[in-house]
Amino acid sequence: MTGDDLARMSREELIELALQLYGENVQLKTDNEALKLKVEKGKKPPTNSSNSSQPPSQDQKANRPVNRPRRRHGPPVGHVKYERKFVAKPDHLVEAKAEVCERCQADLSKESGSLVDVNQITELPEVKAEVIEVRQYETTCPCCGQKQIGEPPAGLEMERTFGARLEATVVYYRQQQHMSYLRTRATLDELYGLEISPGGIDRIMQRGGKRALEQVKPIQTQVQQSVVVHCDETRARVDGQNWWQWVFCTAQVVFHVIRFDRSVDVIKEVMAGHEVEVWVSDVYSAQIKAPARERQLCLAHQLRNLQAVIDLDPTAFWPKAMQALFRQTIHVHNHRDSLSPPEFQAQILRIEQICTWLLERPLQQKDARRLRKRYVKHRDCLFVCLHRTDVSPTNNVSERALRPSVIHRKVIGCFRSGWGAQAYGALASVIATSALKGISAFDTIQGLFGPPALPLLPGV
Repeated sequence: MTGDDLARMSREELIELALQLYGENVQLKTDNEALKLKVEKGKKPPTNSSNSSQPPSQDQKANRPVNRPRRRHGPPVGHVKYERKFVAKPDHLVEAKAEVCERCQADLSKESGSLVDVNQITELPEVKAEVIEVRQYETTCPCCGQKQIGEPPAGLEMERTFGARLEATVVYYRQQQHMSYLRTRATLDELYGLEISPGGIDRIMQRGGKRALEQVKPIQTQVQQSVVVHCDETRARVDGQNWWQWVFCTAQVVFHVIRFDRSVDVIKEVMAGHEVEVWVSDVYSAQIKAPARERQLCLAHQLRNLQAVIDLDPTAFWPKAMQALFRQTIHVHNHRDSLSPPEFQAQILRIEQICTWLLERPLQQKDARRLRKRYVKHRDCLFVCLHRTDVSPTNNVSERALRPSVIHRKVIGCFRSGWGAQAYGALASVIATSALKGISAFDTIQGLFGPPALPLLPGV
């Protein structure tokens, strides 16, 4: 239709045409909204930490509304005031007494005075690196002519360039505080007045890694002989390649290995033919093939997977019911000591019955059917934690053990060689295992290098 055609139409014909076009426009808008709803319903919701294994740090943060009042700073209402406790024996004592009277200028230095207030100030002394020169002498015996060379004391060996405490500090900065070579070098220079090259730092890291590798074999043996093992893995970058860092946690030890492999072969290598009673992990295929008589699936992972199904259809009953069941399982496990044996057994029976009922329900949603298929297949792996006191319902212990390595990967970037990755895993194993025994990371690292050179022993 052209403009001339419209010009020849009467007023009534134009009104009829406008009404017809208006009706078609309304119908098109209605059809468009229906198509949008259909697309949105089938569209997968955005991934976040509540419905996947994505860390919270990668979640999209919403902007705070401008008109929303800010939270009051400071402690919450009713919070008991905390004050730093005084040290019983301070290192230094300063007596603040008036020397001269402000009014008449009389001498007050010999007056005893009365104590009115006490304050303690904690300060760090200036620390500077000290150089110890070791002079080794050769002595000839006047009786037999035998030549003897004096041996320096422990910590002052002639092949040393740096003392044990300094070497431990370098490894601590690199391993625990995730500092690069340049930042470590700058820190040593600014805090201790010590100039050290990146090559010197690297040689220290190599010595620490070699000595840590000597101590990981007993840790691996303890993993093999353990009753319950928690296992997980995360990505690692080694020499520009995608590798995987595995962790094996027990009640006594933590064992890290970094390999160019994510298959069950890594687990077989670590376990070396040994079989444990219970293996706690997610449902990754390599973990499911681990040598164990029983398995406990991580219920925290299942809660996130169920949340993803709920995000697709917030009205769905089945995923919400399964979530509530798994949360109840975790609650009963954590509070089993507060329940009497009959009450605890009744809770187990109720959870098992509800689970059976939920797994038999017909489901329409594809993702819900996929999860139900998983739970039917691994039905015996859902509630092992309720029948054993030494089994946790989640694999959080492994995820916490890997968290420092994830931070290290984000800060440092990658390992430059396979040996560097191997040494990092060994150091992480030794440090984490010592932490379970109440030994600090720095003390553990220093133990790898021997006794500190300072203070010098009497007679040296």
